[in-house]
Amino acid sequence: MLRLARRMRLCMKNDPQSIKTELTKVYPKKVAQRRAEQIVVNQRQPDGCVPIIKSNVRTLPGIITQRGCTYAGCKGVVIGPSRDILSITHGPVGCSYYSWLTRRNQTRPPTLEHENFINYCLTTDMQEENIVFGGEKKLKQAVREAHAHFKPKAIAIFSTCPVGLIGDDVHAVAREMKEELGVNVFAFSCEGYRGVSQSAGHHIANNQLFKAVIGLDETPHDEKFKINLLGEYNIGGDGFVIEELMKRCGIKQVATFSGNSDYQSMANSHTVELNLVMCHRSINYVAEMMEKKFGIPWIKVNFIGAEATSKSLRKIGEYFGDDGLKARIEQVIAEEMPAVEAARLAAHARCQGKSAMLFVGGSRAHHYQVLFKELGMKIIAAGYEFGHRDDYEGRKVLPSIKVDADSRNIEELTVVPDPERYRLRRSEEELEQLAANAELELRDYIGMMPEMNDGELVIDDISEHETERLLEIYKPDIFCAGIKEKFAIQKAGVPSKQLHSYDYGGPYAGYEGAINFYREIDRILHITAYSHLSAPWQVPPPEVQAVTAA
Repeated sequence: MLRLARRMRLCMKNDPQSIKTELTKVYPKKVAQRRAEQIVVNQRQPDGCVPIIKSNVRTLPGIITQRGCTYAGCKGVVIGPSRDILSITHGPVGCSYYSWLTRRNQTRPPTLEHENFINYCLTTDMQEENIVFGGEKKLKQAVREAHAHFKPKAIAIFSTCPVGLIGDDVHAVAREMKEELGVNVFAFSCEGYRGVSQSAGHHIANNQLFKAVIGLDETPHDEKFKINLLGEYNIGGDGFVIEELMKRCGIKQVATFSGNSDYQSMANSHTVELNLVMCHRSINYVAEMMEKKFGIPWIKVNFIGAEATSKSLRKIGEYFGDDGLKARIEQVIAEEMPAVEAARLAAHARCQGKSAMLFVGGSRAHHYQVLFKELGMKIIAAGYEFGHRDDYEGRKVLPSIKVDADSRNIEELTVVPDPERYRLRRSEEELEQLAANAELELRDYIGMMPEMNDGELVIDDISEHETERLLEIYKPDIFCAGIKEKFAIQKAGVPSKQLHSYDYGGPYAGYEGAINFYREIDRILHITAYSHLSAPWQVPPPEVQAVTAA
């Protein structure tokens, strides 16, 4: 029986389509049909097209998902890493506690005297009385108390599910408190149920930052090469590594959205010459709106992996077209690569040929494939928690995506050029020439699937059942996911690397991060403890052992 099971697994491994059937066969018919649209076998066409994958749709009831809520995407991901915007969660204490330092966002104030609120967790702690009679009065008191204690430059208010259900007007409270206290107070309608995943929270956060913060500070910068880094959240110190690389190349990083960020730099972010987009899903909205209003172009970058870091730095040099900048970039690359290559070769010899699966985030499942490939490892399957079709297939599919009812829950801002501050950073002819260079990815993102091999599985919003079956069929050498999935994967005898907050690791960005990642993956893959794990019910009964032995 065990030998037959092994033969069946081997046959399925060589036929990804049969694995797709295997993953969905336990579901009711309609559920299986819907899930089948979110599971595809990658197949790249000569024109660059890949299969259509259904994504950014609600998780079906009864399926255990990796996803988080809209509130988590707004407060926990986009705004939370900013050190001097004082965040107040309007809702039950559990929501606030859930978003308290769970992503290991690091920050480094210029001095000990500068504000750093990132360690604090503020909430209105709504009780039954507030649900019945309303919580606006309690919210106003919380804002006043927070201002009296901390004297912040800005206060952000975040709505949770009960707030939306009872109808508290957090925006009216924010306007009243802004006038009363004389500081910028703004609110986010980011109730957890508002969208299909945390992706809706990203969009809501982008909109409100654009309306309430960006463009408020006109302080000029004399540096020639000025950029913002969008969608980098300084998890495990990634942002510190990238900032240092920018300094060495002679590039002024005005603002980061939003790792190691502060309110003033975000308010001043419209003064740059170029926006760099790291996590496309969480921040592309701001990039597009800043180009429409202020004329700032954006390019897609990836600082995860040595090869990707070099490529991203060269993209910046190519955009600015300055020979001196290009020379400094090449010098930095030449200085970093010997140590990187030595670490890579040492790990490559032990990791080559091993397999990995990645189901995480809205860009990380794509970015981290670069690092595994640098180690000679094979990607078996990958997917996003909250990605959209353009994250999978590339932005060229945007015109074909239909806006559904869930997407209409999120405000679409009408953005027009600012009559005084709109300025083309490059001429129209120059921008056309840059856009013709596909490698630059000006205003574009190629997506994950075009860079994956044919025959590899792509699964959107993977369920717990599908995860377990993939582990049973493929027995991958490592499975990358989030904190919720990590322990179930390890109990199945497979090492898991947590790529949402890195557990206790990092940084993994840039050249320094690549070295850290090589060594950590090498260590994880060669820990033998996982292979000895088994639950009591996984041990075959004596009669089965006797038959197998015979």
